[in-house]
Amino acid sequence: MKPQILMIITSNAEMSSSDRQTGFWAEEVAVPYYELVDAGAEVILASPKGGAVPVDPSSVKPAGENDAIVERYLADKELQAQLGATKKTADVVDTQVDAFDAIFFPGGHGTMWDLPTDAGVTTLVQTAFANNKFVVSVCHGAAGLVTAKRADGESVVKDLRVSAFTDEEEKAVGLEAVVPFMLETRLRELGCRFEGAANWVPFAVRDGNLITGQNPQSSDLVAQSLLDALGLAKG
Repeated sequence: MKPQILMIITSNAEMSSSDRQTGFWAEEVAVPYYELVDAGAEVILASPKGGAVPVDPSSVKPAGENDAIVERYLADKELQAQLGATKKTADVVDTQVDAFDAIFFPGGHGTMWDLPTDAGVTTLVQTAFANNKFVVSVCHGAAGLVTAKRADGESVVKDLRVSAFTDEEEKAVGLEAVVPFMLETRLRELGCRFEGAANWVPFAVRDGNLITGQNPQSSDLVAQSLLDALGLAKG
């Protein structure tokens, strides 16, 4: 039976308090999606609102000017159709939460506004941790972890090794005053053992069933770590 991966993507297209557009980061969806499906897993897409999800316009160039994996994503009619009709996280909680082997959060700045405030996301993460499923994030996707708690009331990330888009990287892109909170700082406040590398250097860490990566450049490392955890060979 194919491993089932629930990939939860932001529904948010705007950075509140600014006029900047956002959404998911194309590379952070495309790289893990194709590595997983090419290795034999099934990836189901969901989002807080359901339906179509927005891509950050900064993450995609005109056709023919992107890396090969993003070009594949742009030309993939099946994936584009899935991105236009994602499941709503609240509906997944009610009907399918036990079916998945892993939950995967790609990043993009959009996540910072809607993943922490979505009850479906919180419940899915809490249920996954409680049932020893894999929980995975890349970059700002770790925003999906900040509200989930263990049975003892502590954050699910407490005492675990975690990586995410660092405060220094946020400052480097000039959005430290725009995002609702600094992700690294929040994760540290929740009691994790935060780890990271220099800006834009690929870095990922696995601690038990939690797999996290620092930035878009870490997408491949995170996907490979999940493949290893699932016992799948890279396609």
